Amino acid sequence: MCGLLFAFKCFLLTLQFMKKILVTLLLCAASYIALAQENKTPEQQEKEFYEAIENQVTRLTEMLELDDAQVFYLDSILTHDYKCMQDEFGDMSAAKVSNSDLFYAVQDKWMEQIYQSVHKILSEEQWNKYLKAGAARDKKAREKRAAKKNK
Repeated sequence: MCGLLFAFKCFLLTLQFMKKILVTLLLCAASYIALAQENKTPEQQEKEFYEAIENQVTRLTEMLELDDAQVFYLDSILTHDYKCMQDEFGDMSAAKVSNSDLFYAVQDKWMEQIYQSVHKILSEEQWNKYLKAGAARDKKAREKRAAKKNK
């Protein structure tokens, strides 16, 4: 019985040690990723920013079968709103804001703006496809965070 208890204690200590190693590795990986992001030039970051918008516009254009005017409006909406969101994040980072809830609030504000703006340019059929593609789920998550914040 005593040997079994000793083995169990050793097992628990090993698990705690493994947990510490895993956390350390995760922190190192996160630091490496953050450092790699910081080492990018502003031109590289801007290029990646516009490529991400272009990829999203292309994906939505194909999925929703958008016409040229809708593509133009979608590109304008995403470029403007994501740029504004990015600027707010930059201002918050410069002000040394560390509360992640504030960053989520800014993100939710701009994602809601995109949601409302995109709704205005889509037909009813396109809007329903857009909702089914994840926009409805994202809206629900924003509403859930807002309700939690207001409690």
